[in-house]
Amino acid sequence: MDFEQNDHPQYSGGEQSEHIQPGPLEPPRTGPPEPPQALPPEPPRTGPPEPPRVGPPEPPRPIPPYPVYPPPRRTSGWRIFWGILFGLSVLANLGLFLLLLGVIAFAAAGQSGVYQELVLRQGPRDSKIVRINVGGIIDGQRAEEVYQQIRTARRDRTVKGIIVQVDSPGGTISASDRIYREIRDYRREEGRPAVAFMQGVAASGGYYASVACEEIVAEPTALTGSIGVIMAHFVFEDLLEDKLGIQPVFMTMGQKKDWPSSFRMPTEEERSYIQDRLLEPAYNRFVDVVKEGREKVLSPGEVEELADGSIFVADKALEVKLIDKIGYLDDAIARVKAKAGIEKAQVVEYRRPFSLVNLLSAKGVSIPRLDRAKLFELSTPQVLYLWNAY
Repeated sequence: MDFEQNDHPQYSGGEQSEHIQPGPLEPPRTGPPEPPQALPPEPPRTGPPEPPRVGPPEPPRPIPPYPVYPPPRRTSGWRIFWGILFGLSVLANLGLFLLLLGVIAFAAAGQSGVYQELVLRQGPRDSKIVRINVGGIIDGQRAEEVYQQIRTARRDRTVKGIIVQVDSPGGTISASDRIYREIRDYRREEGRPAVAFMQGVAASGGYYASVACEEIVAEPTALTGSIGVIMAHFVFEDLLEDKLGIQPVFMTMGQKKDWPSSFRMPTEEERSYIQDRLLEPAYNRFVDVVKEGREKVLSPGEVEELADGSIFVADKALEVKLIDKIGYLDDAIARVKAKAGIEKAQVVEYRRPFSLVNLLSAKGVSIPRLDRAKLFELSTPQVLYLWNAY
C-alpha cells in the first residue's frame, strides 16, 4: 500500500526519523542561559611535530591463528669443521705454553746445588739436622754430590749439625780425601757438629771419610776398618799373544815411562818402584788422617798397629776404639743434639728434585762396548782406598 511522504506525521523533509514515544514536555527554562563549560587545557607537546599522514589509511593487520616462527637455518658442514679446527688450535697453543713454563721450571730445579728437603724426623723447622749419604763406591761424582750437600747446609743457618751416613767399601784416593776435607772444613769453619753413622760396610775409604767427624756411631752389624791401600790391574799378555796373536808394541823415552804395564808381568824392580812411589805415600796419608781424626782416643802407635788392612765388626771396632758408640740413626741424632746444645730438631735429607731436562737427557741401557776408553780404564792401574772383599 503506497503512502505519500507528506501524508505521514513521522516523516519530515523527505527523511525517516526515529520513532519516539511521546512523554511529558520539559518546562521552558527561565533566566539567563548557562555559560558553556570550559575544557581542560591540553599538555604542551614536546619534540618535533608528527608529519601528516598521506595516502589512504592503513588497513588493519590480520591476527594469525598461531605464532609464526622463523624458518630453520641450514648449517654448513665446512663451518663446523673450521670451528672444531680453531678450538683444537687454541688448546694446542695453550698446551705448548704450559709445557714451555714446565720446562723452564724443571730446568731451574734441576740445576746443580738445588735440593728439596725430605723430612726424616719431625721437629721445629728453625732447628734442623741434615743427613748426608756417602754410599756405594766413592768416586769423583760421589765426592761432588757430598760437596754440594755440605755447601747447601752451610748456607742454611737453621742447620745445627750434620750426620754423615756411610755405607761404602771405599773408592778412589782423591775422592775419599775430598769428602774428608769437606767434612773437616765444615766443622772448623762453621763450628757446628758432624757425627758419622755407619751402616753395612764403612771400610777403607768409607772409614777415611768417617774420621773427619768428631764422633762415630755404628750399627751392630756394620763392618769397618781396612786401613790400607790397594792397587790392582789386569795383565793381558797371554790373552793377546797366545790366544789372539796380538803383539803390543811400545816406544817410550824414559826407562820407567810404562811402569807398570798391563801387557807384561811386572819385574821386581817395577814392584819396588810402585811400592815406593805410589803405595807407600797413599798409605802414609791414610794413617796420618786416622791419627788426626782419632787423636783423642788413640795414640799414634795404636793407629799404626791397627793400620794393617784388618776389617772389624762393630763390637770389635768399639773395643779397639775405631768407633765411639754402637747404635742406630736415632742414637746418632741424639749425639748431634747434645753437641749442638738443642733439645728438639727436625731431621731432613737432601734430595735432588725431578728435572725434565735430566729425564730428556737420560740415556737408555746399552750393551757394554769394548772401545778404546774401556780398554784404557781396564788397563790403567788404580791406587784405591778400597776393601777388596766387597
